[in-house]
Amino acid sequence: MFAKLVVYCAYYLKAADWYKASKAFFFDLLENRQSRRKKYFDATMIMLLVLSVIFLIYDIEHTDSKMGGYFELAILMVFIVEYLLRGWIYSDTYKIVIEEYEKALYLNLPFKLSGIYKKLIAKDLEYISSVFAVIDVLAILPSYRPLDILRIFIIFRLFKLFRYSDSAKLFADALASKRFELTTLLIFTCFLVFIASVSIYMFEYQNNASINTLFDAFYWTIVTLATVGFGDITPQTAGGRWVTIFLILASLGVLSFFTSILIAAFSEKMLSVRESRTYAALEHYDNFIIICGFGRVGQEIARHLQEEQSRFVVIDKSPEKVAAAKSRGYLAIENDASNNAVLLNAGICRGASAILCITGDDVVNVYITLTSRHLNKGLRIISRANRHDNVNKLYQAGANQVIRPFEIAGMLAAEFVGQPVAFEAISGILQSQSDIVMESVLVSEKSALEDRNIGQLDLEQRKLTLLGVISANPIHLKHKNKYPVNQQHFYFNPACQFILRRGDILVLLGRKYGIDHFRDQVEQRRLFARRSA
Repeated sequence: MFAKLVVYCAYYLKAADWYKASKAFFFDLLENRQSRRKKYFDATMIMLLVLSVIFLIYDIEHTDSKMGGYFELAILMVFIVEYLLRGWIYSDTYKIVIEEYEKALYLNLPFKLSGIYKKLIAKDLEYISSVFAVIDVLAILPSYRPLDILRIFIIFRLFKLFRYSDSAKLFADALASKRFELTTLLIFTCFLVFIASVSIYMFEYQNNASINTLFDAFYWTIVTLATVGFGDITPQTAGGRWVTIFLILASLGVLSFFTSILIAAFSEKMLSVRESRTYAALEHYDNFIIICGFGRVGQEIARHLQEEQSRFVVIDKSPEKVAAAKSRGYLAIENDASNNAVLLNAGICRGASAILCITGDDVVNVYITLTSRHLNKGLRIISRANRHDNVNKLYQAGANQVIRPFEIAGMLAAEFVGQPVAFEAISGILQSQSDIVMESVLVSEKSALEDRNIGQLDLEQRKLTLLGVISANPIHLKHKNKYPVNQQHFYFNPACQFILRRGDILVLLGRKYGIDHFRDQVEQRRLFARRSA
């Protein structure tokens, strides 16, 4: 009967929305590094930890302080509740119950709670024995006032900062990455301390009034090994002095080895530190662009985005290119953009509005496009294709638009050869000349442009270049060099016989005042024609 009740409760919790919502809330609060709730919670806990240490130190000299006692009790309750909540989040009891129950049904075996108890106990022990869980328990012990000796564990409250501070976590990760080297060094150091302590005790006992116990010898060994040299204990025998010389030389090697391990660990972690700062900056952005690749195309795009004061982040595997991006003041990440974790940390599902896959390798661009579309179905993806046969692959991978820089450059050169005005306009745009622009002019109803062909516009005399015409009119479909653009078509460098219709848009290159003058003339003729009618 009790077993059926346990199974019923397990299925009830599985279907209960309030239970799922509660667990999700506390997971975001305690464990989810992407959640703002956790950031506020971590900041609060850091403040409480510092205050608790201050009050405990204050209480040493003011044992009758009631305020310190009340505050410590409140801190203790917070720590205990946090410890229990983390244990609750760590394991899902109802999942274990359901899994064992369905396994028993499938195998046609009797359902027993004994197997569940073993798994639950094993799961709880797994959490209790974890490093942070042990630190949490030791951080609670100093609050037990009857045993003053427990106050020595106050240092573990400071160790709890590793749970709440990203910088402290990076420090811990750096040490963890060198676990083997540090363990080897620790074993050697313990062996050295044991040999030196026993040796100095054997030589100095009954010959040195300062060394009466093995603990005195151990204390002297630690002080000498650390190169502190208080001078309160000095060897008196020749054997003791030889031990001292050996220990000093060995300590130099130990400290040098330890320093080299730390330097290597933190050097390897510096990339993670820089990336974490970039990710932290991106968390404050609501609308930004991810640029994957910082070659010539990426550099130009980044420059224009910066001029337009648009927010963006650069991702590239090359340290030199990332350094170049950072030297220009851009947010940059040195990593592989095809990695899911990198794109997620960069905010592809959080604040990114578009991603540009513009590396020099089409295979990499396809893979980044595929990954981006998998992570964010509604993201706008613009990809670069260096070869024509890869264009369809990029569209199939999920790209919204595909750009072909070399093909575009060749097409421009072929179409505008012999037209110095066109090359002057394009060169001006590329060289960021402020008076060289690319603007659009609408062919409105009863405009001077309506029903006129391109050859009648005298654009060459006006020192303007027609880059193309955007139109949704099906009458133009017979013309060549057309490219689909948002349910319309872009007719690149149309022939002189191209007749403009109402609603068409001319894309012009030239100096700004030249295009403005052309637009004003067209508008004046349209107004004059309307008044005459």
